[in-house]
Amino acid sequence: MYDSLTSVRQLIKDGNKRELLKALNVLSGFEIADLIVSAKTDTDQLFVFNLLTPTLAAQTFDYLPTRIQKKILHQLPAEKTAGMLNAMPPDDRTALLQQLPSETVECYIELLPKGEREVAETLLGYPKDSAGRIMTTDYIAVKMNWTAEMVLERVRAYGYDSETINMIYVVDDNDTLLDDIKLKEFLFVTKNTPVSQLADARFVALSVYDKATDAVNVFKQYGYDSLPVIDLDGKLMGVVTLDDIFQLASKVTTRNIQKIGGTEALDEPYMETTIFELVKKRARWLVLLFIGEMFTATAMGYFEDEIAKAVVLALFLPLIISSGGNAGSQSCTLIIRSMALGEIKFRDWYKVMRREIVTGVLLGIILGAIGFARVALWGSVSSLYGEHWLLISWTIFFSLIGVVLWGSFSGAMLPILLKRLGADPATSSTPLVATLVDVTGIVIYFMIALVILSGTLL
Repeated sequence: MYDSLTSVRQLIKDGNKRELLKALNVLSGFEIADLIVSAKTDTDQLFVFNLLTPTLAAQTFDYLPTRIQKKILHQLPAEKTAGMLNAMPPDDRTALLQQLPSETVECYIELLPKGEREVAETLLGYPKDSAGRIMTTDYIAVKMNWTAEMVLERVRAYGYDSETINMIYVVDDNDTLLDDIKLKEFLFVTKNTPVSQLADARFVALSVYDKATDAVNVFKQYGYDSLPVIDLDGKLMGVVTLDDIFQLASKVTTRNIQKIGGTEALDEPYMETTIFELVKKRARWLVLLFIGEMFTATAMGYFEDEIAKAVVLALFLPLIISSGGNAGSQSCTLIIRSMALGEIKFRDWYKVMRREIVTGVLLGIILGAIGFARVALWGSVSSLYGEHWLLISWTIFFSLIGVVLWGSFSGAMLPILLKRLGADPATSSTPLVATLVDVTGIVIYFMIALVILSGTLL
């Protein structure tokens, strides 16, 4: 009846509860979430959400922005909240609850049935950034002595409520994980074939205490769409699925990009973050970088006499330090990304250093040659740079080599050093590297100028 979301929006506007209920039941959770987000008032948002069944509410809730999720939760009656939380997959429910204040979480957990309450408390009991926090307890487990027919019966009985049925997990009487077998394996054997005949005792599993970010790399390495999660005794505790890994990888990438850009990671999407929160997240880094740039003025003050004698040197100062900063930012970004992908480990620091030294020298020569040609060309046809234009050209040439080399070196080594010290490599953001190279670039530039121009301009 309703072939477009426009018709449904009109029903919301008219407050036609009966017809709206019919329309919502044929829409997906994603489409309903889009309707709620686009609703003009908080009242309309709550009006739509209250019409949903617990299952559809749980599906819709997962697609809503955090800001709207918290707003709806705050206004929902306890009975509606309990039904929705109970219908949520355990991993999605955990992701929601861990964003809320502890006293609020306790209240919501009390609304759950005993079994779901125990599951929620168990998952929330694992470290915040661990695999245990993102796993689900909805999976299919079978025994070694079962037949293929028994396994398929199990899938038919419980598969609908499971997060994934692509992989069947084999456990013993103590729930110790023994193997994992793809469901399709049971479709091409006789019904009396025992599970033990298909098992090979080769499987990959995560620990509940593994870092969730490490799980991303395991998924990339093995290409699975789900992985079992075990405790320290090998007991199967849950399963991490690919959709959770996609969400986690997206959050990690977003957080790292924000840090590389010189800001603290935002807790919510940009458009949902308040101005005050944006200022707070960005101000700390800007203040630190501003203080760092003050050392640039200090360095220039140290070479005040040289600048007074050869004012022409000041003309090329922005050119020199920006080239070093750009080279450092490039190296920093490349190394941070390579470390995130697992391409570079701390043991590779020497190889990285050698590569960046060679790269820095070659890049410096390229830029230096361009700078040399620029000064020499203008100096030979005009008096812009005075009678010592050739020496100034060589100063620019060697300064660019030195500054670009230093920028490449520091930009590559700083993330590796921070990683070794247990800090986040992304915090060696490109602005931080650029600030560091600005200060040292001035020193390199004027030291080279002192050597080449001594006895002439200096």
